[in-house]
Amino acid sequence: MYNFSNVIRASGLFANEMYNQRLSQKIKEVAQQMGFDLVGITQADPPKMIGRYQKWLDKGYAGKMDYLKRHLNLKRDPKTILSEAKSVICVGMNYYTIEPDPARKVDPLRGQISRYAWGDDYHDIIRAKLKKLVKIIEKIARKETRNRVFVDSGPILEREYAQNAGLGWLAKNTNLINWEKGSWYFLAEILIDIPLQPDQIEPRGSCGTCTLCIEACPTDAIIEPNILDSRLCISYLTIELKESIPREIRSKTGNLIFGCDICQEVCPWNNKATSSLEKGFQPRKGNLLPKLTSLMNMTQEEFNQRFKGSPVKRSKRRGFLRNVAVALGNSKDKSAVIVLGKALNDSEPLVRGHAAWGLGQIGGNDAVQALKERLEVEENPEIINELKFAIDSI
Repeated sequence: MYNFSNVIRASGLFANEMYNQRLSQKIKEVAQQMGFDLVGITQADPPKMIGRYQKWLDKGYAGKMDYLKRHLNLKRDPKTILSEAKSVICVGMNYYTIEPDPARKVDPLRGQISRYAWGDDYHDIIRAKLKKLVKIIEKIARKETRNRVFVDSGPILEREYAQNAGLGWLAKNTNLINWEKGSWYFLAEILIDIPLQPDQIEPRGSCGTCTLCIEACPTDAIIEPNILDSRLCISYLTIELKESIPREIRSKTGNLIFGCDICQEVCPWNNKATSSLEKGFQPRKGNLLPKLTSLMNMTQEEFNQRFKGSPVKRSKRRGFLRNVAVALGNSKDKSAVIVLGKALNDSEPLVRGHAAWGLGQIGGNDAVQALKERLEVEENPEIINELKFAIDSI
């Protein structure tokens, strides 16, 4: 006897599959219309790279980023974040804009801010777009969803999911590279309870034998292909690290005052980069190669005003001025002695200590005098040590 229930069940499953395919395609079309350059979908399965990630943490490569360890168990399975999660919608948004004047870029008295922080805070821009996308998805699906939106902030191994969704591959510099457009992309995700159609994309593109990023890193932070020691990475040192930058590394950071783009700048795949259409990512006035001497003595109020709504605020004033002091020291330019001398009296010990180091690198009678005058009144043992080291360096 023919089992019609199996036919009905099969036809129902086929109808659901077709519906999910159409919905998935529509989601990707809408996302692209909203300004997302890369869009892909993958299943909300446990990440396969979690073991490798744990080994990376165990070796101390995360530095002082303790929150990465705290989030480890959450990263083992997206369903610990959203129990109903079925799919991960992965997006990439291009933030490449203009090329700065090469002459100004190598000017030691101008500071380099990482390209991603030239404009407005990408968290705000992308999160707003993703929340809007969720509402559109719910309207199309005619139902409310359970979802979570992440913009470089959630406990999820986003690069693995982005790779699974077909957005690119994991390169030797640990960035995700798209074979058509390079790596100048912000990644973000939507965890959602709809079983969408995952993208089936054959892996293509690779670094091959190229090691330009490894060779170009000033601090040798890429200790081997695909493994980055954050403790040596200039982006970590100038943004995430809240303490003193190790002395042995300071001279290697040049004029980089917030982040570093070197491993992306030398990547041949980024020769294909095109300019972002997002107005919020365009460089703010003053964020593109600012004069270091104009930054060194900013008050808290001036810092807040200048970097309101900017990713630079993450380093806070004390961290940012620490970086500026190091860059001025690396400039070896005696015109920086006055502002560094004034910074020796800053209320933040972190700023005073690195200003002392900067003066020690520049040298000269005026620098020595400023250091000795501060040494007479300084009470912080760590800063006293920095002052003495600076004097001995001249």
